[in-house]
Amino acid sequence: MTDPALARRIAGEDAFLREARPALLPGWRRARLRGTPYPTLVRDARGAVHGVVAEVPAAVLRRLSAYEGPLYRFVRVRVLCAGAKLAARAWIAPERRATRPRRA
Repeated sequence: MTDPALARRIAGEDAFLREARPALLPGWRRARLRGTPYPTLVRDARGAVHGVVAEVPAAVLRRLSAYEGPLYRFVRVRVLCAGAKLAARAWIAPERRATRPRRA
């Protein structure tokens, strides 16, 4: 969640985003959660997703997790941040629930 207004509304604060750093998640791409306007991530060897990495206080993490709901899992991922590989987590729905990419 990188939208400060949404973070403030859901988490009750957005201070953790002020400390966030740009990050890249290689090997994944964004997709829509089928039947919804919501995004998720799916594995894609040629893909990469731009986002941020931040330390999130436990109370805020609980509120964000409640917002994401039971469909999403808090998955361990490896991101690139300032030239270093970091362990991180991302909310990702099961791939079978994502829309299929359109073929060219």
